[in-house]
Amino acid sequence: MTVSLSLLVTAGVLCAVGGVLLLMRALSRILIGAVILGNGINLLMLSASGAAGAAPLLYPGVELSRVTDPLPQAIALTAIVITLATTAFLLAMAYRTLRVTGTDEVQDDIEDRRVALRAEVQEQRAALRERQAP
Repeated sequence: MTVSLSLLVTAGVLCAVGGVLLLMRALSRILIGAVILGNGINLLMLSASGAAGAAPLLYPGVELSRVTDPLPQAIALTAIVITLATTAFLLAMAYRTLRVTGTDEVQDDIEDRRVALRAEVQEQRAALRERQAP
């Protein structure tokens, strides 16, 4: 099995760029990151499956060692459909957020901040009680 180094490098770069874009705060960048990451993973999966061989049709006279495994191609097609559905969902969410708030940037959750501050205050109270305890 021979794997092209350029395909692996391209898949790695696409996965890295997609991962970085997913961590951004703007929904448009998250959308682009999901698409790029999906393409990178598909490319990685297909390049890891090995070199192309004969069609997977089993008829007399075909060597089984030269037949291509159709499973990675089927998984890649399934991943393409899932990426398309995820892209449609993220696009609808970004559009709705843009229409409602006027920006596509994800805001911090105020309740999450309150919970974090409450936990920090409780930790400080516990530390003060330990200091004052005889």
